[in-house]
Amino acid sequence: MSRQYSLAHLTVLTCPPQELIYLAARAGYDFVGLRTISMHNPGEPDHALATNPALLRRTRTALAWTGIGVHDVELCRIHPGLDPRELLPEFEVAAELGAAHAVSSIWTADRARALELFDQVCALAVPYGITINLEYVPIAQVSTLAAAVDVLTSVDATNVGLLLDLYHVHRARTRPEDLDDLPRDWFHFCQLCDAPADIPDSLDDLRDELRERRLYVGEGGIDICATLRRLPEMVCAIEVPNVERAAEYGNAEHAARCLESARAYFAGHPRPVTI
Repeated sequence: MSRQYSLAHLTVLTCPPQELIYLAARAGYDFVGLRTISMHNPGEPDHALATNPALLRRTRTALAWTGIGVHDVELCRIHPGLDPRELLPEFEVAAELGAAHAVSSIWTADRARALELFDQVCALAVPYGITINLEYVPIAQVSTLAAAVDVLTSVDATNVGLLLDLYHVHRARTRPEDLDDLPRDWFHFCQLCDAPADIPDSLDDLRDELRERRLYVGEGGIDICATLRRLPEMVCAIEVPNVERAAEYGNAEHAARCLESARAYFAGHPRPVTI
């Protein structure tokens, strides 16, 4: 079976969902990941579908015309002021559009509160057939593999996953062998990009790099295959936000180059055959 790819919305976040779908189809992706759960960051576009019927209609039309699938939605950000019930309308829309997964990350140092909220989010997603995939992020409170594993093994939910973003895997200094004993059914998909081997010293530099300066797969110093070879086959979501590249090439060409670079990388790094 050939590797399947999804275009993560953060790669071209200025595109509304329907535009993301059309350019993903033209580039040859299998899926898209939609950032429909807003983080309300200043200047960040709001692509919420549940509160925008016209945008939802255009998104449905794009999916019907292209045959592209919605793989996942994001971001279920766990923070002290979260009311998990606010996520229900977006879960309903996500399920209607065919998404089976949602991305989550944790932004509170209160472990007990984080576990309570994460468990509630997972429970709310169950009726919609959606898994909640926890991503550890070096600038967040759950910033390491060990912290993410602690959450996933401490909650009662079964519809959980561990989302490995190769940028965060490298920046959090995760060793490939640290993944060996983790449950295989935690791994539903991963996120791909590249970056320089040297890790920025400050959180501000990390924040800028992860949102604006990621590199095409194979262009930097992350040993992507060292990690992926320890894991089951899964969909690869390409998440390469790069402000300069998007401005230079345009969103459509940037998204296409993201996919071309990933395919070229894996062509040169085939998965070992087990006999």
